[in-house]
Amino acid sequence: MQVAEKSFEKVEFGEEESDDGGIPSEYRGTASDRKDMTTLGKKQVLRRNFRFITMLGFASTAMATWEILLPLFTFVLTDGGTGDLFWGFIAAGIGMSLVYASIAEMASMCPTSGGQYHWVSEFAPPKIQKFLSYIVGWLCAIAWQVYLGGACFMVGTIIQGLIVLNLEDYVWKNYHGTLLTIAVISFAVLFNTALASRLPLIESICLVLHTVGFFAIVIPLWVMGSHSDAHVLLDFTNYGGWPSTGLSAMIGLTSPISVLTGFDCSVHMSEEIQDASITLPRAIMWSVVPNTALGFIMAITLIFTLGDIDNILATATGQPFIQVFFNATQSLAATNAMTAIVVVLLICCGISELATSSRQIWSFARDRGLPASDWLSKVTPGWNIPLRAVCVSLVVTTLLACINLGSSTALNAINSLGGVSILGSYFITISCLIWRRAFGRPLPPRRWSLGKFGMGINICAILFLAPVWFFAFWPLAIPVNPTNMNWSSTMFGSIISIALVDYFVQARHQYVGPVVQVIRDE
Repeated sequence: MQVAEKSFEKVEFGEEESDDGGIPSEYRGTASDRKDMTTLGKKQVLRRNFRFITMLGFASTAMATWEILLPLFTFVLTDGGTGDLFWGFIAAGIGMSLVYASIAEMASMCPTSGGQYHWVSEFAPPKIQKFLSYIVGWLCAIAWQVYLGGACFMVGTIIQGLIVLNLEDYVWKNYHGTLLTIAVISFAVLFNTALASRLPLIESICLVLHTVGFFAIVIPLWVMGSHSDAHVLLDFTNYGGWPSTGLSAMIGLTSPISVLTGFDCSVHMSEEIQDASITLPRAIMWSVVPNTALGFIMAITLIFTLGDIDNILATATGQPFIQVFFNATQSLAATNAMTAIVVVLLICCGISELATSSRQIWSFARDRGLPASDWLSKVTPGWNIPLRAVCVSLVVTTLLACINLGSSTALNAINSLGGVSILGSYFITISCLIWRRAFGRPLPPRRWSLGKFGMGINICAILFLAPVWFFAFWPLAIPVNPTNMNWSSTMFGSIISIALVDYFVQARHQYVGPVVQVIRDE
């Protein structure tokens, strides 16, 4: 019997389109894909040109786990120290694996670009599913826009750091970083528009670079760098002035967590994956485990080859990892080459994150969750990509980069918003899945299942996420001033307030949640 998830009339949004959306037959997906799209009440308008290996490359480059650890690892030196980086990475790897196992199972049930907000719409208690789904949609949309801007800005500042290393008379200017950021996002737009049909091939090449580049960084550091004794694995520090080292370590744990946050990037490409209901969850888990291992090895490498911490923190480059490279190799050429590898891979990260961020807001607009949804939800004929959503991501990143002209502190405050937003979306989504398991109807069929361990894994995942999300709002040190303040709490509250106002003013009359379009065989 065909039953809808809720007793709403089936609703269709957007322009009338042909059944194939102008998509060549080889890109329309498998019979399972077509059944999933019919079940979810969606039309196939994007090309399904990603397979397992290309999706593995996409997730690996979008996350850039070991690459992003390089510019971020110094935060844990303030709170927690090298011991926290080592043991914290183990804890983060285990905890986040439970989170992504939960996400992978939901992705198999509902392989849609909407991801978290769609799952909340299906699994939350009926009385609050529309409201919760709307809030989670905003959290994901904001998180991926901010992540994209942060990745591009990171590339710009690393390039500036290289210039400082090579040119002694170079004067650091904020607008240089802004212009470099705009150049990086413009480059990413090229790959997501004119070269969109080649994106899977590009991601395969990036996967090779991601793997080979790792060894090109690690081997010189181990061979040429100075090595610390094993006691550094038990060296916990509290330079943040907190009442206890334990509290300092919990705050510092956000560094390893941050490089492992965002593997839901694959989910938002669901409607471009062949045989998505089984390929997607496999790609998620096969990207999580190896990349966590690579990140852990990079963390160990940094721990044992740091050398004088005060020296690297005081580097004129503004990027302590560049100083680590130079101290190990004592060669400008080698340092330039190693840093160039990181820059190239972070540019690849920007290309993948642009695809993710654009698909996320396009999908949410398709369900009328954003302002100007009718305009934003259109897919460009012939190109079969959400070109307007790509352009919006370009504009948002450019505007974020311009904030750096006035204050790099303000930009960092906005960048910190991404982590708390995406972690919040994970917590709400998995909590709704637990409710559905315990009190709702049986879960939808899925081809990738956690089986009898599902409930236990889901509960452990949210028990892990709760304290992590809480401490993600804390500043690195006390006393707090405008410079070292973690403004993510203010930014998060502001975004939620805007979303609430929009919901009660207009969105509650337009947004009904994707569950109203879902019809399942039960």
